Amino acid sequence: MSETTTELPVVVIGAGPAGLAAAAHLLDRDITPLVLEAGPLAGAAVREWAHVRLFSRWGELVDPAAEKLLAPTGWTKPAEDTYPSGGDWAELYLQPLADVLGEQVRYGARVTGVSRAGRDRIVDADRDTQPFVVHYENADGHEHRLFARAVIDASGTWSTPSPAGGSGLAALGEKAAADRIAHRVPDLKDPAVRARYAGKRTAVIGSGASAFTALAYLADLATSDDGRGTHATWILRRGISGSTFGGGEADQLPARGALGLAAKAAVDGGYADAVTGFRTDAFERDGEGRVILTGEDGRRLDPVDEVIVLTGFRPDLSFLGELRLGLDERLQAPVALAPLIDPNQHSCGTVYPHGMGELSHPEKDVYLVGMKSYGRAPTFLAMTGYEQVRSIAAHLAGDQEAAERVELTLPETGVCGGAGLFDEPAAAEETGGGCCAAPAALTIGAVPAPASSGGC
Repeated sequence: MSETTTELPVVVIGAGPAGLAAAAHLLDRDITPLVLEAGPLAGAAVREWAHVRLFSRWGELVDPAAEKLLAPTGWTKPAEDTYPSGGDWAELYLQPLADVLGEQVRYGARVTGVSRAGRDRIVDADRDTQPFVVHYENADGHEHRLFARAVIDASGTWSTPSPAGGSGLAALGEKAAADRIAHRVPDLKDPAVRARYAGKRTAVIGSGASAFTALAYLADLATSDDGRGTHATWILRRGISGSTFGGGEADQLPARGALGLAAKAAVDGGYADAVTGFRTDAFERDGEGRVILTGEDGRRLDPVDEVIVLTGFRPDLSFLGELRLGLDERLQAPVALAPLIDPNQHSCGTVYPHGMGELSHPEKDVYLVGMKSYGRAPTFLAMTGYEQVRSIAAHLAGDQEAAERVELTLPETGVCGGAGLFDEPAAAEETGGGCCAAPAALTIGAVPAPASSGGC
């Protein structure tokens, strides 16, 4: 790379937790970052689940380089052992961090394409010596172009939720039923949203932390005066086993374990019925406009008023089409990272901390980080993203020893038993009393008020 190219900024896509941490680490290495954020504020995606409480504590949600950048401003770190909501995370940490970065963050800048200057993905000649060219649009539709020495894509997966269909495609009739479908955990403190679900029958499709949260919220609504008659139908693609409800009291992130226990309490308390081994094939409407879900095996469920589809997210790779990415064919995660996070192989346990080595692509100096680096795999933690960008910044600064050094120990994953096991309940049962098994002696009475989310 020429001296002229090295003087260009590193473009970071997304002003969320990983993107802003990347900018902080780059500055700490005397490298100029330029953060392009599609939304009007920092943490735009996080703000969309502002009502949901994270299952990580503040001490696990603040990046060290970011804290170092914030310290001279008089910023006070929240109590490390407390749990913020998404709104807290955005307002008390992400926005102050973006404010410190100042003009190095551009809002309303949606990236539409990334390539090598003068080289489409076919051309080999002098490819690695050319800067990146990044196209983006402002909110008013005006197009812009800039050049970069490297690109760190921290745009996440929030904008591309997975459909309900068991084959990975939208189920027949799913698009037509969009007026009855939500892809987010509902904010039941919002009067309009509360009215949508109060006293109604709602299908919740999914088996992860977000589904746990939705079930707990709906169960809590069912116990309130204005929510009588509220009932959930919990739809799982696999059977219920010892691992279904996560790590419980054995989870090293206690609030995450409590999430699974709250979902179990919703079922045990009669506020939700579980339908297992059900892979959604079609959405139909009855004469009153309610939704009838049909499975691939021909089963037809009782009509519901609303459907909450929480089947995960997938990365938007459309604007990276001119880059030579090395992605796993199943997870759409970097090839070297995929075996460490593959839910077909890892039902629980730990994800080995990783950095630029596992995140590298055939295209030199382009990295997918944060949630986007995991592709379609679940159980990402904010701490993982912070370690990723620390390593990448060190590499771009030429400090290979620091780039290869591991500076993170992750807690055991309690939300496990990925999609690859949906039709193998016996395999899931083999986890026994390990990190993911619900305690056999656990007895739950009333449904607790939801205290944590499917977040980081």
